[in-house]
Amino acid sequence: MKANATTQADVYTRVTDKIIADLEKGVRPWAKPWKAGQNPSGITLPLRHNGVPYRGINILLLWGEAIEKGYQSNRWMTFKQALELGANVRKGEHGSLVVFANKLTTTEQNDAGDEVEREIPYMKGYTVFNVEQIENLPDGYVTTPDTLPDAEPMQLIEHAEAFFAKTGATVRHGGNQAYYAPALDIVQLPLPESFTNAESYEATKAHELTHWTSHKSRLDRELGKRFGDHAYAAEELIAEMGAAFLCAQLGISPEIREDHAAYLDHWLSVLKADKRAIFTAASKAQQACDYLFSLQGVSTQQEAA
Repeated sequence: MKANATTQADVYTRVTDKIIADLEKGVRPWAKPWKAGQNPSGITLPLRHNGVPYRGINILLLWGEAIEKGYQSNRWMTFKQALELGANVRKGEHGSLVVFANKLTTTEQNDAGDEVEREIPYMKGYTVFNVEQIENLPDGYVTTPDTLPDAEPMQLIEHAEAFFAKTGATVRHGGNQAYYAPALDIVQLPLPESFTNAESYEATKAHELTHWTSHKSRLDRELGKRFGDHAYAAEELIAEMGAAFLCAQLGISPEIREDHAAYLDHWLSVLKADKRAIFTAASKAQQACDYLFSLQGVSTQQEAA
């Protein structure tokens, strides 16, 4: 158990250090990938070899890798998975870190001598490669911007509006600020005509609806105990990542709001003080995204990490 705890702590440190390094460069790994390629229709979550999307912290890790290394494809696989497909990782290529979390069930005796089951959480890191690092893959595994389907902005926006309407959230328009008001339980947005374009409006709505999930009648997201004085900044971090996850699934190009740049220093302070903070934030962002999808009557694919 001691060795496992050490390994798990190392995974937390490696992941957090990577996110901190990105933030110190002014890069938010949850906000950049859709600008990396020339084709805006490439907005998508990173996928495993079998097409299943990654979730939570792994989205941030692989988006960050795509930014840093300029990958246009969103498909990733392990060395072994590549071999099983008759392909091979090119010599000299370096892989990227992802994590897997699960629970191990053990049986042990309690003080009364009865056998009881106990769940022990564990986490491990493993290495994946982008398909652009791999040779001889079968057709269909390598997707370039030129082969991505053309975006249909109006259709995507209509789909987003239908999605947001099904949440049942009260959205009011007017003024020149976007915010969620917990006391009134409303999302306030400027008129759509006030935004640069329709996608900017939809992305801002996604951000505020992520805040909306924090209400005590929904996910009851209380951050004070964990983040203390940084709770407000942590909630903004969750909302930014949650909106990014949501936009990726809805096919919306997120708006990089300049008013959120001020939170970078706060986020760095939180992450440097607590190696598990980014995991907590990413997990809560994924929960918010899942909750909004649950209101559509759509079940999300589960992943431990």
